[in-house]
Amino acid sequence: MGWTTTNDPDRFLAAAEDFLQSRPVENSVLLTVCDTLRRRGLTAYGPRPPVMGWWRPATGGAPAGTLAGAVQAAFVQTPPHPPMLSRGPDAAARELARQWTGEPLAEARGDHEAVTAFADAWCARTGTRRHIAARTRVHALGELTPRRPGPPGAAGTAVAADRDLLLRWSREMAAEIGIPLPGGDAVVDDVIAHGGRALWRTPDGEAVAMAGRSVEIRGAIRVVAVYTPPEHRGKGYAGAAVTAVSQAALDAGARHVLLVTDLANPVSNGLYRRLGYRPVRDSLHVAFTAAGAAEAGPST
Repeated sequence: MGWTTTNDPDRFLAAAEDFLQSRPVENSVLLTVCDTLRRRGLTAYGPRPPVMGWWRPATGGAPAGTLAGAVQAAFVQTPPHPPMLSRGPDAAARELARQWTGEPLAEARGDHEAVTAFADAWCARTGTRRHIAARTRVHALGELTPRRPGPPGAAGTAVAADRDLLLRWSREMAAEIGIPLPGGDAVVDDVIAHGGRALWRTPDGEAVAMAGRSVEIRGAIRVVAVYTPPEHRGKGYAGAAVTAVSQAALDAGARHVLLVTDLANPVSNGLYRRLGYRPVRDSLHVAFTAAGAAEAGPST
């Protein structure tokens, strides 16, 4: 048993989808990435093909309460982005680090415990050091509680005429948080096509904030791409935009409405809590540096 890898999202899902669906909230990002690869092709996130894998324990090694031979862990990597690990036994994460045959990794992210175990084994194997790039948390919507009164204006679905604005804001947001724009410019065309971006406009028609929602995957929709330009912050526009897309997700029949927050941002975490989002599971993003290199953040 052990790890099996593939570049084919259909083969990956044939093996791992039941496992991923056993925790659809935690695994919503992995499921969404696979859906995007199936719809937009293997180069949706970059010029190199993705790598996906699933792990089954060796005979007699299944954790208590699980079926022998059942998938117990999974990962997806869409270069140039780092691998994303699901929850799973520490042994699976350590084995993946020891057996990794792709290009050397600069980062890893995913379930907090899995990434911690992976990083331990990767650093032992390569002699690198690791530091925390980000701590994030998956939240699920309980009862939506909009802020009353809200800011003046209303939300509307972004259309093709808004493409340049969405591109500019998406690039600004990616630069602000220090990551490449996932999927490049094509992602904006994709979200316009499925009506997945809302703009909050003031009464005079000026767009002042955006929020998006992913396509529905097995009953789950994620709130994504929440952004307010600096000159419009502190006025409640982001909360209003998130409220609008959250309600749209509920109206579309989503059983789970999710979002991921950066734990280093208490303002956004407090906002989403007041809107009715509740914590589910923590994730970790670590970066690897050569031994002796200057530290860029706290170690794990």
